[in-house]
Amino acid sequence: MDFREIYDVSVILNSRLAVWPGDPAPEFRQLSTLAEGAEANVSLLHFGAHTGTHMDAPRHFIEGANGVDKFPLEALVGTAYVLEFDLKPGEHIQAAHLEQAGLPEKVERVLFKTNNSNLWANPEVFHENYSALAPDGAEWLVERGVKLVGIDYLSIERFKPGVYQTHHILLSQQVVVVEGLDLRQIEPGEYTLMALPLKIQDADGAPARVLLAR
Repeated sequence: MDFREIYDVSVILNSRLAVWPGDPAPEFRQLSTLAEGAEANVSLLHFGAHTGTHMDAPRHFIEGANGVDKFPLEALVGTAYVLEFDLKPGEHIQAAHLEQAGLPEKVERVLFKTNNSNLWANPEVFHENYSALAPDGAEWLVERGVKLVGIDYLSIERFKPGVYQTHHILLSQQVVVVEGLDLRQIEPGEYTLMALPLKIQDADGAPARVLLAR
């Protein structure tokens, strides 16, 4: 494929990156260094499966369900649409928003750009008042056969919902969930998506490198 533009919409991982409350902070440590006479530089990486830009597998909320290593590859690569919503802090994407968005028919991959993207200007602080996908919005996507949905903060679901309806609606239907996208430089419209998680056996989630191209 001959792309004019390729965008990396992944958040860079470092030890200062904010994580979901209660998750382990990222740790990056040198086990050996050339400067100290070792044969090679070797690093130890320590972080949770849902750190930075990552994907949720059905196993994340459904006991005994598939992990990230069972994701269908055809869901991870292909045409995607970026929809932009100008939402107030804490306002969430509902079915009514999607009805009015003008999304083309038979769309299989949808990424949401919201005011969350501005939060990545200060990635060291976790922001509770982000925008998410409401349960009726998740149902709207499932009914239309969407295979992958992504959003520009650390969860597709609002902070502390009590019952994680949005996750259950999507993951129970094998919809791939991508969280922690940095869409600040992305205009709404059609792209080719390449979203590949680390291939970890039976993992409930995994960090991912996500590219958009056109």
